[in-house]
Formats: sequence, structure tokens, C-alpha cells
Amino acid sequence: MKIAIIGQQDFGKAVLEAFLARGDEVAGVFCAPEKEGARPDVLRVAAQEKGLRVFQFPKLADVQAVDTMRALDVDIGIMAYVLQFAPQAFVNIPKRGTIQYHPSLLPKYRGPSSINWPLICGETETGLTIFRPTDGLDEGPIILQKSTAITENDTLGSVYFDRLFPQGVAAMLEAADLVVAGKHREAVQDESKASYEGWCRAAESKINFNNNVSFVHDLIRGCDPAPGAWTTLAGKKIQLFGSKKQLVRTYGAVKGKPGEITMITDSAMFITAQGGQIEIAKLKHEDGKKVSPTEFATAYAVAPGTLFGS
Repeated sequence: MKIAIIGQQDFGKAVLEAFLARGDEVAGVFCAPEKEGARPDVLRVAAQEKGLRVFQFPKLADVQAVDTMRALDVDIGIMAYVLQFAPQAFVNIPKRGTIQYHPSLLPKYRGPSSINWPLICGETETGLTIFRPTDGLDEGPIILQKSTAITENDTLGSVYFDRLFPQGVAAMLEAADLVVAGKHREAVQDESKASYEGWCRAAESKINFNNNVSFVHDLIRGCDPAPGAWTTLAGKKIQLFGSKKQLVRTYGAVKGKPGEITMITDSAMFITAQGGQIEIAKLKHEDGKKVSPTEFATAYAVAPGTLFGS
């Protein structure tokens, strides 16, 4: 098939390479312009290295972008991690329209941080959706979905890189084949089950150890590795990674105050929250790099009894 890729970064690059590997023709690649000083977009670099035509329009609604897509005369548009708004005047141009990847089970968790929020909210399942892009954010008809379990100690990193990323690449190929062959079905999203969450950034990822231990654990793993759930120590931001939880089941069994370090080993730092303790594998001081608990304790003079959140 003859396609146009619209995307950016590692997922866009992987999707591009998957279509090329099986012999599809990529007529053009649309990437958002890089901001000044930003790292080169790996999709753009890969496309140019392969001699493909690359287009970087500030807006996909621009007349030039629409005219360019029309001139490519492709069978289908493939949206692989797109942060730019793509209007109907752009996505409807390919002969079989356009399909888009979203890393959640739509209509749940629409929005830009759709991998973070299911973990933060304690969900036991998430997945990916291939759908038709409309002018509403992540609201178009569903073509294909794949689900995956979320285990107790899964992180954003393990869910995305181990499952949603590779499964998403394969699902884009599968959905494109169905659409181009006219064998797909489109299901309207059930608005009664829809939810929308915005970005998960620093304000959303701040830890409050007065919350229940399960809530704290889910926040940390839902922000691991990015944006990195954080607390403070002597006014400095400390990010926590590799969380496990230990529940307490009897009155008076919780050690320490919320936010207090109760034990430090080579592999873990134990911090008290309501109803139990969080076991942390790595910490990152705002002035340093990600290190083990003992390295952190030595570098920043912390010990059992030290309180985070100060």
C-alpha cells in the first residue's frame, strides 16, 4: 500500500520502519517542527536517512499541509504519536482516510497522559486503540483494540515499552491492512463510559505520604520513569522510582510517621505512608542522578528517622 506517516519520536520511527520492512511505499512523512535547542526528532532523522520526503508544517491545518497531503495521493494516512491537531480537511484526504494510535482503551483515558493515569488510578487493565481521528480529542470511531493486564508492580515504563509500544506498532499494521482491504468495522465510542485526563506533570506527580500506601504506590509507578513522582528533602525535589508496597493489617503495626524513612538497604529504602510502607529502589535528587538507596543516603546524609516532605 501507499501511505503517509504523520508522527514523531520513537514510536513514529518504529511504525515507519515496520511499514517499510514489509515493502509498503511511504510517500511522505509529516513531523512537527522541532523547537529551538530540542533534540532532533528521531522519526525525521530516520526518514531523511532513508531518502523519504519529510514535511514539517507548523500546523496541519495550513493550506500547504493540506495541499501536500493531497498531492501525495496515498491509500491511507498513519498517525503514530501526533501532538499536532489534524483537522478533517487533512485526515480525510487519503483514499481510505486516516487511522490513529492511542495508548488506552478508549473511550477511557482520553488525553495526552493516557498511560500514566490508568496506573495512578489503580486500574488492573489498560490497552491500545486504533481509531479514526476526528476534530474531538480521541473521540473518533474505534477500528481495533488490544488489552493488557496491569500487575501490582508494573510501571509506566514496563507497560509502555514492554507491551503498548510493540503491540501498538503491530496493531497499526493490522488496522491499516483491514481498512485498505475494506474489511474493517468502525464502532462509535460510548460517551457514557468516556473519561478525559490532561497532562501528568510536576503538579500532578507530587507525593503526599499522608495518603494511603496504595495510592502513593500507584502514583509513583504511574510516573515511573516520567515525569517522576516526587517529594522534598530540605526544600529540594527528590524523585522516587521502583516502588513496591507493604500493607499493614493490624492496629499499631505501622512504623514511623508518614514520610519517615524506617530502613535503608542496598536495594531498598522504606518510607512510611498511611496503612503501610513504600519500598523504593532508586532515588534522584534534583542536583544529582538516579542512584541506589545507600548511595543516596551517603550523598545526602539521610538515615532512618529522616522525614521526606520537608
